[in-house]
Amino acid sequence: IKNVTINEPFFQGHFPGHPVMPGVLILEALAQLGATAVLGGAEQKNKLALFAGIDKVRFRRQVVPGDQLHLEAEIIRMKSVMGKASVRASVDGETAAEGQILFALTDAETS
Repeated sequence: IKNVTINEPFFQGHFPGHPVMPGVLILEALAQLGATAVLGGAEQKNKLALFAGIDKVRFRRQVVPGDQLHLEAEIIRMKSVMGKASVRASVDGETAAEGQILFALTDAETS
């Protein structure tokens, strides 16, 4: 959950007089959540999930100050070195953005 406030620095220029959360930031939040979901299994211990791409992403609603953004991710495919998550961002149950995010799994470096 992200409480979207007018104090966010990106609202200064996006857009003057009509603040809208940039879609790329919504997508980044969904990618981070998806990576966390991909790495949730015991078999992914000591792995990193690298962003590998997006499919079928659509922005359906603007996100504005005062909104509470809910993020969801569901793993739809896992293979040895690849994962895919279905993701959705919503406000008051209404879809703001949705799509699929792809991840490449690699060994985490340890020192």
